[in-house]
Amino acid sequence: MYVTTEIQDAVEIITIDRQKALNALNPEVLEELKAAFEAVDQNVIRCIILTGAGDKSFVAGADIASMSTMTKAEGEAFGKLGNDIFLMIEKFPIPVIAAVNGFALGGGNELAMSCDIRICSENALFGQPEVGLGITPGFGGTQRLARLIGPGMAKQITYAALNIDAAEALRVGLVNAVYPQEELMPNALKLAAKIAKNAPIAVRACKQAINEGLQVSIEEGIVIEEKLFGSCFETHDQVEGMACFLSREKPKPKPVFTNN
Repeated sequence: MYVTTEIQDAVEIITIDRQKALNALNPEVLEELKAAFEAVDQNVIRCIILTGAGDKSFVAGADIASMSTMTKAEGEAFGKLGNDIFLMIEKFPIPVIAAVNGFALGGGNELAMSCDIRICSENALFGQPEVGLGITPGFGGTQRLARLIGPGMAKQITYAALNIDAAEALRVGLVNAVYPQEELMPNALKLAAKIAKNAPIAVRACKQAINEGLQVSIEEGIVIEEKLFGSCFETHDQVEGMACFLSREKPKPKPVFTNN
């Protein structure tokens, strides 16, 4: 088994554990990752942390050994498998934090970019080295990197197969924060707990509004926001939250997520 899960309160930690291969992605790992997300109890879990086992690698990339003999059709199918799963993570209703604990190259960087928030350890290394292997990024790297850090920097990293360290990743906006290795998971859990304590309907609506709004014009994005803003009203979270604000009492959140 290459993917493990652990639950702490309303936070679920999903760990890719293939340390001998630096947690590289092959079809089996991808399928297990998909299954792990599909098994998340969305009535209980309010934030997910995705990380890699060990202290060397988040995900070193896609498994080159498994790709080396692929035909054109098999390569395209492998790309579709990864893209379908990464899109599922990107669109997953619950926020996902990537705790990048080392190498995040190729498919590893692409996986991290499919998460909502990226934080990393000081030894993290990011890059899209695919052109050095005679291929393009295949799991969304040409699309998400440009959206996150701008097309000029994304092209430089991709065309030249550059690796950037944690400090540079922070400078260009690829990650939100950098921590010493031993402080990475405590800080990921701290951030996840802050997200988890907020109204889940509102947090999920914010994720949907941001993700969908990035794909359309500002005018269309505002309409998306208006509808999601309206959808929060008459829910327990909104009624309780506003009543407690006015009375200066602490809200009593429902233990299970519902749509009302």
